[in-house]
Amino acid sequence: MDTPPFSELGLPAELLAAVEKLGFERPSPIQALAIPPALAGKDIFGLSQTGSGKTAAFTLPMLARLDLDLNRTQAMILCPTRELANQVCEDVHRLGSALGKLHAVPVYGGAPMDRQLRALRAGAHVVVGTPGRVLDHLRRGSLDPNLIKTIILDEADRMLDMGFRDEMEELLAALPPERQALFFSATMNRGVKSLIESFGNDPEIIQIEQKAKTVTSIDQCAYEVRQRSKVEVLSRLLDIEVSRLSIVFCNTKRTVDEATEALLARGYAVDRLHGDITQQMRERVLNRFRDGTIEVLVATDVAARGLDIDEIDLVVNYDLPQDPEDYVHRIGRTGRAGRSGRAVSFVFGRDVHRLETIERYTRSPIKRARVPSQEQVEGRLADRLFDDLKERLTEGRFDSYEAQVDRLLEQGFTPTDIASVLFTMLREEGGREFNQIQEDREEPGQRGPRRGGEPHKRKPQGGDRRERRERSSQHMDSSDMTPLFLSLGKQQGVKVGEIIGMLYNEAGLPQGSIGHVKLFDRNSRIDVAKDVADRVIEVCKGSTLRGKKFILDHDRGPQH
Repeated sequence: MDTPPFSELGLPAELLAAVEKLGFERPSPIQALAIPPALAGKDIFGLSQTGSGKTAAFTLPMLARLDLDLNRTQAMILCPTRELANQVCEDVHRLGSALGKLHAVPVYGGAPMDRQLRALRAGAHVVVGTPGRVLDHLRRGSLDPNLIKTIILDEADRMLDMGFRDEMEELLAALPPERQALFFSATMNRGVKSLIESFGNDPEIIQIEQKAKTVTSIDQCAYEVRQRSKVEVLSRLLDIEVSRLSIVFCNTKRTVDEATEALLARGYAVDRLHGDITQQMRERVLNRFRDGTIEVLVATDVAARGLDIDEIDLVVNYDLPQDPEDYVHRIGRTGRAGRSGRAVSFVFGRDVHRLETIERYTRSPIKRARVPSQEQVEGRLADRLFDDLKERLTEGRFDSYEAQVDRLLEQGFTPTDIASVLFTMLREEGGREFNQIQEDREEPGQRGPRRGGEPHKRKPQGGDRRERRERSSQHMDSSDMTPLFLSLGKQQGVKVGEIIGMLYNEAGLPQGSIGHVKLFDRNSRIDVAKDVADRVIEVCKGSTLRGKKFILDHDRGPQH
């Protein structure tokens, strides 16, 4: 639908200035329909999918109703997860940046209570939080509900699914009867309907008709992949796709851990997110994912709720979700803000029938595709290497090694030989070996070997693995790292990914503990977090890598 400009929705000048500064040209359909009645003080119920712009739809009218000279809580936003609460609170500050004295605070479990108490005592105009912790503050008396003008329930259906019904009802019952209620939900199920009937005041229902439940800019496909082949196929996809950020969804915490460790061992910039991760670590992981230090995030559905990052290019369903609606939520993480996106699902056996159910639910076809072959990945990486080399030559971005080249030419080597060897060395630097899998010999939907098919020869390949590691290490704070010496190097055939995987597995390190790894001929230099360095050295005593014993100690100086 064509929407009017923000200037015609009735917003005050300060909020229009913030919207213009953020680069929004026209409101989304949910914003155009929800903002005017919300500004008029009406209760509303917005049926809104992920990525539709609902945060601004409820935040802008909420901000317009605040009295910033009164340092008391006047608005409350309830969210299902800590991550969403943090993200919404950031959006409140961004959209209210021109208001000057706005004070909004995120409130959720797992964070220090004393810090939240200080923020509430200082006078927070807006409280954004999860139902459990917000109710805790209400019962303690640290949150005064008497002046709250607006209550917003973001993803109301998800909060009910997570078991927050009692907390939500107690919070809503404690608010002044004349307050405004804005309900937003992806579905109108029985629980949501009951909540609105009990606590809404004749809300205006706003629903945007969608012909398909998925974003049309998302390219969806499925690969028929056995469980034991998933890590290899995922690695090939990450190698062949040109993606800034990727998110991999698993159904269980155990699978998240196993997939993360396997990818770390192969040299990928990866981290995990699931219910057992501490809140401090969750926030650190999300920040590193947002700034690109981590390129691949492996997560469960609940842990990834509220993940609102526009730059995600690839979503992988490592495990197919049980619920078609979860599939919609997952792939909705990509293809945002006018960008194209790609969603890939791994299926096998009964999953194929579940995939057909998802297609019927979304009214969107999911094409079946052949697993990328080793040769395809190798070709794509070689093309990237060629393009990078051509760009550097064209722009003159290289150091002069004419003397070394002349020496090789004098010894009878041709320019073609020299260039070929250098290409090979670049490809092998930090590379990994492909694993042979059954899917290499099958067509999509075929369970047996392909007729006349032979196993592909294994070729070492690494492509731009080195670039990923270097980019990751550049984001590390070097003051928090200390160098360690490892008595194994290129001559022993060790790879950077093997060293990283061994250290994480042996010492059980928290993610982000390992920085840059430099391989020399007979040894290696590893940057690790200072607070775990001694533990790593102690735990690795007597360990082996590639069947070889090694010495790991603090780096005492040049030994290379």
